[in-house]
Amino acid sequence: MKNGEQPRAIQDRTFDFAVRIVKLSLHLDGRRGTAKVLSPQILRAGTSIGANVEEAQGGQSKADFISKMSIALKEARETHFRLRVLAAAEVLPDKQLAPLIKEADEIQRIIGAIVVSAKGGGNGGNEK
Repeated sequence: MKNGEQPRAIQDRTFDFAVRIVKLSLHLDGRRGTAKVLSPQILRAGTSIGANVEEAQGGQSKADFISKMSIALKEARETHFRLRVLAAAEVLPDKQLAPLIKEADEIQRIIGAIVVSAKGGGNGGNEK
């Protein structure tokens, strides 16, 4: 981020990430074997992040907000994992996957921080 530049809203980041995941999925669908099998899993998890973030914004209560954001966090973790598997298995070049893996990691960290904050901050790791 450049000096003085505001961080992008998590809704915008997860939407843009979902679009990138859709494009990746279209690319993987054109391949055979493992890539084609992993494609729907990555598509489901990667687009679910933003959908749950959007749902959280309209949450009926703080608990509902936390629940939806927690689901978004789980989906972000899954997406990050599956992207790392694609890279480690050399299904696609690392150059192509590295930016997506980085963004998935950053999104999961941001959503994790939002969940912790919404739960009332840190209780020395004792929150449930």
